Amino acid sequence: MANANTQIDPMHSEEVGHGNSRAAWAMYGIMIIGVIIGAIAFAAHNPTIVYVGCAIVVVGLIVGWILKKAGFGVNGTKSGFSH
Repeated sequence: MANANTQIDPMHSEEVGHGNSRAAWAMYGIMIIGVIIGAIAFAAHNPTIVYVGCAIVVVGLIVGWILKKAGFGVNGTKSGFSH
């Protein structure tokens, strides 16, 4: 049962996209790989590979931004989702 306060709150009246797009999935997938590589390298005391993992995270952000601009983001022209 919904709370009476959530029915009048304008923030709850909009459907949230939750980032369900190809751009978001690609971005987070690449970023998670970078974080895993960086975490393993950190535990192994290998600072060079930690920086490589950080660079992969930045690459993930750039890939997500490029894909969003290319129309693969939420409500994008090439997005197969209906958010």
